[in-house]
Amino acid sequence: MKLGKTAVVLGGSVAGLCTAGALAPYFEQVLVLERDELPEEAEHRRGVPQSKHPHFLLNSGRRAITALFPGFEDDLVGAGGLHLMPSMDAAYLDRDGWSARKRSAMTMVYSSRILIERVLRDKVRELSNVDIREGVAVRGLATAAGAVTGVEVAAPGGEEHLDADFVVDAMGRGSPVANWLVAAGWPEPEVRTLDAKVTYTSRWYELPPPERRPASWWWRHLVLMPTQDRGRHPAEHEFLVNFFPIEGDRVIACMGSWGLEMPRTADAFGESARRVRTPLFAAAMDRCTPTSEVHLTRSTGNRWRRYDRWANPPRGLAFVGDSICAFNPFYAQGISSASGSALLLREHLARATSLDAGFSARFLAAQQDLLQVPWTLAMARDRGYECAEGTERLSERKRRLLAAVSAPAFSLIVGAAREDDVVDEHFAKVFNLDESLGEMMRNPRVLAGLARYCVRSVLGRHRVPYGFDPHVEPPATDYSPAAVAG
Repeated sequence: MKLGKTAVVLGGSVAGLCTAGALAPYFEQVLVLERDELPEEAEHRRGVPQSKHPHFLLNSGRRAITALFPGFEDDLVGAGGLHLMPSMDAAYLDRDGWSARKRSAMTMVYSSRILIERVLRDKVRELSNVDIREGVAVRGLATAAGAVTGVEVAAPGGEEHLDADFVVDAMGRGSPVANWLVAAGWPEPEVRTLDAKVTYTSRWYELPPPERRPASWWWRHLVLMPTQDRGRHPAEHEFLVNFFPIEGDRVIACMGSWGLEMPRTADAFGESARRVRTPLFAAAMDRCTPTSEVHLTRSTGNRWRRYDRWANPPRGLAFVGDSICAFNPFYAQGISSASGSALLLREHLARATSLDAGFSARFLAAQQDLLQVPWTLAMARDRGYECAEGTERLSERKRRLLAAVSAPAFSLIVGAAREDDVVDEHFAKVFNLDESLGEMMRNPRVLAGLARYCVRSVLGRHRVPYGFDPHVEPPATDYSPAAVAG
């Protein structure tokens, strides 16, 4: 059932492209308005500076995008994306040292952000009633009688008004739509914020040919978690580090921190890399060929515009992606949250008979439930940092308590997941936004698994070893139960 003639999507990044797929079955025409000129291939563009950093495509995001665009995941892998099992393909350095390799419940598709967007653009262009208009700047909204009725734009041919039966804001963190709505008479939306002063810096590399890679490189991905040591140590031990594989035999070397200065030049990047928790990171970079400069990003605060709390939200308007809820990028929640909101919008459109005020309120309420899961996860760590600022900052007593327990609790769950398949399954669901942290921690079987792991730790009876020396190569042994039994 068609719900209107024209729907307009503001923004042509991942959120906007997913939204176009959600709208296409329910409107005669869908217009995607994008300020940039979009490249045909997987290339960087001005409007997506974060494309120069690693992007994890979580399972919930993979499923949502594939539901919107059947064949997406196959196309992404066909274009060079890597389908890997992190517990077998990643060398993971946590609290005391390297973790053991073993099979787990979680798989991921690794690729660059620019490849994800290119594959999405190709899928959108297959939709006959969707038109992507490039080089168009959105200047404002037209409203009447409590509804959004159109969009004002500046195109190469001049100023233009576009009538619309439905508009979706996918303009990202800096979206001006809230300001336009206030000017039209709606109240200022409540905004929840927490900025933990995260900065991350990345550089792209080309891997050496397979025959020139060390025999010890069983891993495809390196992950170094921040130290939990409270003694004196280099600042770089506080970094979250990734040596992240992408298509085309390339990797993105990335270092990030909460509240610390990060290297901005190639020389400083290399010097910092030699001071992280293991020499393997810098040694791996030395064997690769750099193909980019160093890219640094600071715009990383969590920000949630609570449009769902408006008594009378505008009819004919929805928000998807960072325009409504933006997250600390460390937690890899952005793409999955945006695509999940787009899929949720499609589900609500499928049940709708009109786009009245009730539709807007129902969708915003359901979206609030969806966004609460990643928001709670982001708060669980970022609130523990002394440098954090915003409406969600805790009192100093509560902050100190959270800082003291959050990292050890995370390590406890990771450790228990190594040895308990049920804990592993639920941890994978939480990581991939398929289950809330609260749901996991209320599961009696998960709690029993965590308790059992604590007892075994006290008795020194671990089923799977861990804490291998970070100054030597991570062990290649497969500690999966079947492999050990064999």
